[in-house]
Amino acid sequence: MEALIAVPVVLPLLAAGLKLAIGRRLRGLQALISVFTLATVLAVSLILLPVVDREGPKAVGAGGWGAPIGISLVADRLSTLMLVVSSAVTLCVMIYSLAQAYADQEDRAPLSIFHPAYLIMVAGVSDAFLSGDLFNLFVAFEMLLSGSYVLLTFGGTESRIRAGATYVVMGLTSSLLFLVAIAVAYGATGTVSMAQLAERFPVLPQHIRLLVELMLLLVFVVKAAIFPMSAWLPDSYPTAPAPATALFAGLLTKVGIYSIIRLEALLFPGGPVSGLLMWAALLTMLLGVFGALAQTDIKRMLSFTLVSHIGYMVFGVALSTVAGMAGAVFYVVHHITVQTSLFLVTGMIERRAGTTSLDGLGGLTKLAPLIAVLFFVPAMNLAGIPPMSGFLGKLALIQAGVADGRPMALTLVAGGLVTSLLTLYVVAATWSKAFWRAPPPGIRRAGTVLESEERESGTDPVPRAHGTEGISGRAIVTGVNMPPAMLGSTLALVALALSYTVMAGPLSALSERIATELLAREPYISTVLGDAR
Repeated sequence: MEALIAVPVVLPLLAAGLKLAIGRRLRGLQALISVFTLATVLAVSLILLPVVDREGPKAVGAGGWGAPIGISLVADRLSTLMLVVSSAVTLCVMIYSLAQAYADQEDRAPLSIFHPAYLIMVAGVSDAFLSGDLFNLFVAFEMLLSGSYVLLTFGGTESRIRAGATYVVMGLTSSLLFLVAIAVAYGATGTVSMAQLAERFPVLPQHIRLLVELMLLLVFVVKAAIFPMSAWLPDSYPTAPAPATALFAGLLTKVGIYSIIRLEALLFPGGPVSGLLMWAALLTMLLGVFGALAQTDIKRMLSFTLVSHIGYMVFGVALSTVAGMAGAVFYVVHHITVQTSLFLVTGMIERRAGTTSLDGLGGLTKLAPLIAVLFFVPAMNLAGIPPMSGFLGKLALIQAGVADGRPMALTLVAGGLVTSLLTLYVVAATWSKAFWRAPPPGIRRAGTVLESEERESGTDPVPRAHGTEGISGRAIVTGVNMPPAMLGSTLALVALALSYTVMAGPLSALSERIATELLAREPYISTVLGDAR
């Protein structure tokens, strides 16, 4: 069983190397390798989760070297749950991207680069969830960032290069700070093993411990796009291809949240920065949703709601209680799935109508009723309409805040309620403008813009490229039929998010066990160190 722990990291890397060796040849084989790899990672994750839940954490040392000398990969309840959700999401997004590339006949697109970059990013995400030491966590971030750099600028269009420059600068800056923080932690304790750090940090002088905590926290605040380090996200994500944007929104920020959970629960439990995290959570929620209210483009609106709802997760972590941590874990699982599905649907809207600007959309309920439903359901889930998982996650966090009783916790409860109401308003207004209202002048059937002479002569509309780009960055024809695999993969994610409502009891119980294990710390530490303790 321990040998399976390395599969989610090693298998995507091997597959990426194989696909680079294949190059442009055998494109069908490339697609098969990607789907098989991601399906295998999902299967392994599903095997690990019940075993770890039943027997406790499992650890494996790379090359047979255990902690603290070797690189440890640790599978506990939190990391395996995150693996299950992330692997399900990455598989669906890969199928979506393959269907889009095939339908658009992007034979000249450099997909021999897209697929390896995608798999390297998946390996980095898995490594981040399983990492048992700080330096390996740094390596994991570098892997997922290197893959995301390629995906964000894929196609080389001006907008993608410009957004990619901002993203790269933020990534490199946070990575440099991460290295400095690791160096300070190692200099103070003589180790980078998180299990050993958990034992050695309490005996350090308080000012050194606080310095390391703040440095590490700043790194993960940047990566998770938490206020005041969130301005880069709405300008970076919307320019990427729809599959990449969906994956970034669903997963990459959650790796930062996962790292904060691990940091605060394992290394600095009950630390003095909980009040700072509460303020960050409140401002992230409110400023993010206020930004969403001002947007007239669906991609940018969703990017701001992404920032806003990260605040809910920080809210739960900042409480430092079992109930708060359990609520944060539940909300992370919910948000990964819902946010990814919303960006995938937005990609289909752009493909169908040629734009994601609300000024150019309308009447899509008649033109594309299935897309209208696929957007409406996760949008309401994001807003927290009962009895969906968004409502259940927010309810758990609100109950945890009320039970805490501190003035700042109650302020967060009020901020969470305001954010939820404003989210409902903004997604409902977006759906009404894009789908329900009559189409603006110039929009006709097939969702395309007609030339004036065609409108006057009454000739049949001709679909035209209108401001939308395929994976490769070149314009695609709008108003065409949606590939079934794109609809199917998106529908699968929407259904998965709805299943969290059906499985709310078991998922809530698992989240509570995760929170209890996290705050107990001892199962993790003893599993990793073993006899070396």
